[in-house]
Amino acid sequence: MHSPHFSVEPSANDTVERDFTADNAPGLRSRASHSDRAPLMFDVIIAGCGPTGAMLAAELRLHDVRVLVLEKETEPVSFVRIVGLHIRSIELMAMRGLLERILEHGRRRPAAGFFAAIAKPAPQGLDSAHAYLLGIPQPVVVHLLEEHAMQLGAQIRRGCAVADFEQDDEGVTVELADGQQLRSRYLVGCDGARSTVRKLLGVGFPGEPSRTETLMGEMEVGVPQEEITAKVSEIHTTDKRFSIGPFGQGVYRVVVPAAGVTDRAEPPTLEDFKQQLRAVAGTDFGVHSPRWLSRFGDATRLAERYRVGRVLLAGDAAHIHPPTGGQGLNLGVQDAFNLGWKLAAQIRGWAPETLLDTYQTERHPVAEDVLDNTRAQMELHSTEPGPQALRRLLTELMDFDDVNRYLIEKITAIDIRYDFGAGPDLLGRRLRDIDTKHGRLYDLLHRGRGLLLDRTERLTVGGWSDRVDHLADPTAVLDVPCVLLRPDGHVAWIGDDQQDLDDHLSRWFGKPAH
Repeated sequence: MHSPHFSVEPSANDTVERDFTADNAPGLRSRASHSDRAPLMFDVIIAGCGPTGAMLAAELRLHDVRVLVLEKETEPVSFVRIVGLHIRSIELMAMRGLLERILEHGRRRPAAGFFAAIAKPAPQGLDSAHAYLLGIPQPVVVHLLEEHAMQLGAQIRRGCAVADFEQDDEGVTVELADGQQLRSRYLVGCDGARSTVRKLLGVGFPGEPSRTETLMGEMEVGVPQEEITAKVSEIHTTDKRFSIGPFGQGVYRVVVPAAGVTDRAEPPTLEDFKQQLRAVAGTDFGVHSPRWLSRFGDATRLAERYRVGRVLLAGDAAHIHPPTGGQGLNLGVQDAFNLGWKLAAQIRGWAPETLLDTYQTERHPVAEDVLDNTRAQMELHSTEPGPQALRRLLTELMDFDDVNRYLIEKITAIDIRYDFGAGPDLLGRRLRDIDTKHGRLYDLLHRGRGLLLDRTERLTVGGWSDRVDHLADPTAVLDVPCVLLRPDGHVAWIGDDQQDLDDHLSRWFGKPAH
């Protein structure tokens, strides 16, 4: 990797930040004077250590940003909920050297059957070297991302809840539930659907409340597998939300629609499950000895803003939606990947003036799209005649490869194209993991820097070499001469002209160092 054609330069150790003010921004509460302000202890405080918070902490630490993650829970969750990492999230793990560790704990499945659980095979030739779904326990994902962040130097404190904060033109003073005050340049709320940070910030969270509720848990059953299989097949003809399946060691995963919407803060009881099973299936299957029980609704909401001054939102703090299609965890992790390098650039002092604003302009529309496709999927799960007729029609349409491919690429987030202006279709899209003369492309992105992939061997990154690597490789399999990749793997520039490249380096990576 360290050849004359692949130039790298470590970042500085001292944290710097360009001047920034957020005067008159909504939600901004300024302190009276400089003398009232505690000294800065951190560059970024992150509220919440779920997948989004842990991923963001790791991304910031790649750029020597001083990070503290506050998690209100004293211990990680004890129950094991299986989640699916979609193609784009798997690619992100590969970009940071995490994929091999994660694959050890997951199970690969075909990238198919995601949209409204309509059973269609995966399209051939999906544009990814990682075209599969990875089923993995959510606590394992969180643990691996936490471990990654801590290995990079992030601090994580459990049992610490954010109670209040005040921001000013230099930073944010965060007050914990025990009265302790901490000070940082920025605060990021990754603290879930009931986000304290979002509420204190006064950001609207418009959308629709839950109309339906579903119970989910793991427990043992008292009837043979054959009886369960027959009953599930019978009910599935009209209700796709119902399922009971073996989960190993005599335990079954049970998912059953509930009769009404209740307080999700209250966990369901085993008796709740029995009642709903009898209502839907005519039997409770003798369920007993639960490992964990939970409930979820179909509320759909999107924060009006992702940033107010020095406070930002990511993950479920910024958007919630039904779990159909398995997009929630993936959307949050991808938020963190988009935000991390931009916030680090702001703190390091080289961010172009509007770079941090692109977090909202790029990710807010992506969340809007996810909310819309989950709304559509929930309608297709309805047992009413109209939605069932629409489901049958869409099932027929998905026999066309273009339709099936379109929906799979949407769910797995490999269809995203950020608006970088006019240019080839590849501009603004992520670049797949291709072979280069120094190995796989994603292996060259582990440090979270930009990358110029130069097939002409004539270009240079010049004064940006402290934040952008240069790989001269005429053998790279590309349909274009050269590409400039952002740290998140999206194509920021295509061409072969040095002056044009310099203009785009300035656009994304600020002024040259020399």
